[in-house]
Amino acid sequence: MFKQVFTSALIAGLAAGALAALLQFTFVVPLLMEGELYEFSERVHFSDGQIGSPRLAPEIWGELARHFGTFGSNLVTYTGFALIMVAAFLLAQKFGKRIDARTGMIWGLAGFLAVNLAPAFGLPPELPGTASAGLIARQTWWLFAALGTVSGVALLGFGRNLGTALLGTVAIAAPQLVGAPHLDAYYGVAPPELATLYAVRSIGVAAVAWIAMGWLAGFLWEKSEG
Repeated sequence: MFKQVFTSALIAGLAAGALAALLQFTFVVPLLMEGELYEFSERVHFSDGQIGSPRLAPEIWGELARHFGTFGSNLVTYTGFALIMVAAFLLAQKFGKRIDARTGMIWGLAGFLAVNLAPAFGLPPELPGTASAGLIARQTWWLFAALGTVSGVALLGFGRNLGTALLGTVAIAAPQLVGAPHLDAYYGVAPPELATLYAVRSIGVAAVAWIAMGWLAGFLWEKSEG
């Protein structure tokens, strides 16, 4: 059983991490590197006599060592998430739940909701140089949001009565009602269009990677059962 859990998680996590890295290099990293130009004042948005800022497509392959780090961190991160997901598969199976590619994809969506989408509702992905509240406060709230959403989704998915459904709804909503930590003013230096596109693409890449990971983990689990 341990071999089944580990193998499914390892393959699904590595595949999802590689997919996430490929999508990030294509859609997200160029925006991040463009944002860094504003962070280091190499470009200025709405300076004197300048109406707007022309778009720029930075050459991303000049910093291979940095991008190898991005690739490696994706592999490690998604493999860790896959291990947690497959361990949850094992627990769900003990309660009579069937695990296959379809249900794995649903689990992937739930993981994306808990780890990325729900926290992003309060703390969306930010470009480099964006002024933010204290790191510890943001990390604490992110953990609160992720754990609350995981608990809420579990209660909604596995609960059998109205009480657990209400409790799950409260668990998901509580972090958002408490509110994420933010500064009292706006200090962005990059164009808002760039920041918006960066946030949306970051979330979109995570969604694709989580769904792919869940589908593949469920598929491999079903095959190993057969």
